[in-house]
Amino acid sequence: MQDYRTGYEYYKKACEAHGLKPINFHYYIMTLSEEQLAAYNESAYKDLHTIQDIVHN
Repeated sequence: MQDYRTGYEYYKKACEAHGLKPINFHYYIMTLSEEQLAAYNESAYKDLHTIQDIVHN
């Protein structure tokens, strides 16, 4: 979920830089595409296994 929050913060800054009002976090999450969700899940899976490998070695 932290990656979502990081992405949202980036989105908010981009909106503000262009004088736009950003949507709220809940709506932002609800509008992510299947491709974006799959990419997030893949990234989270890789991060989890990298951490586990480091801990077990």
